[in-house]
Amino acid sequence: MKKVFATAAAFLFAAAAPFALAQAPAPYPAKPVRMIVPFTAGSETDYLARIVGQRLAEAWGQQVVIENRPGAGGVLATGIAAQSPGDGYTLLMGSMAHAVAPAMHSKLPFNTVRDFTAISQVAGVPNVLVVAPNGAKSVKDLVALAKQKPGQVTFGSAGNGSGMHINGEHFRLAADISVLHVAYKGGPESLADLLGGRIDFVFSPIGLAVPLVKDRKLLALAVSTATRSPALPEVPTVAEAGVAGFDFDTWYGLFAPAATPRPIIRQVSAEVAKALALPEVKAQLATRGAVPRPSTPEEFDAFVRSEIEKMASIVKAAGLKTD
Repeated sequence: MKKVFATAAAFLFAAAAPFALAQAPAPYPAKPVRMIVPFTAGSETDYLARIVGQRLAEAWGQQVVIENRPGAGGVLATGIAAQSPGDGYTLLMGSMAHAVAPAMHSKLPFNTVRDFTAISQVAGVPNVLVVAPNGAKSVKDLVALAKQKPGQVTFGSAGNGSGMHINGEHFRLAADISVLHVAYKGGPESLADLLGGRIDFVFSPIGLAVPLVKDRKLLALAVSTATRSPALPEVPTVAEAGVAGFDFDTWYGLFAPAATPRPIIRQVSAEVAKALALPEVKAQLATRGAVPRPSTPEEFDAFVRSEIEKMASIVKAAGLKTD
């Protein structure tokens, strides 16, 4: 009898084994991964996405496809990401604009906290206040000009609610001046109009501006952070240049739709940390003035929530609203 039961059990196990193997999930990722970028090609968000995407692709042996979807200060792309399947095959390279959106828009096609899972912060990047060579020669000159011509001095950004925009508004409040904001689809487009003399200043991600500053096509007046940037060590901070206490640090990080399985979130976060620890990646980021900031999903989630509150206070003080 025991022999009969043993034979039957072996038969059932043998019959069930192929079924169990068929149901086992394929190792992630089993196909190309899409990384959505809310700003134009050549923007700082795009640059960081391509660096991280390349390293993830090498680690996974799967292609990471960068998809630029600029518009509405990042809201368009973020909405697309929010509506994508939570299967790990859609990622979003977000920026400070992700935390600004809830305060800027009363009717978003997504919920910034509920519809996304934070994966890892990627980098912090100072902005640099740049003007055309024939413009203001210092921060004090720019402030004086704005006071002489209230509402006539213009600054450009990567769109309403972008980090560049909020940086400019924070400067307006801190310097107690009246200036006009001009929104573009990306940072490179705003710098093109600055070069063309159609706007007066831009708080640009430092990596975008450095080549133009080195070529003397633009003049760097100050960096936005509390300390100077190694990428432009001779350029003072805004605080050193006359606006006491000024400090504005932009950030970028990776998100996924909320339904994405937790093991995948942790796997991607760990791979991002490995990529940011590579000497060659650190060197690439340093040329753009970017500081690597890997974090756990939990750390990044807590940081984003705190940034949402911080950005809401700036947006309220500046009286900003797009709808």
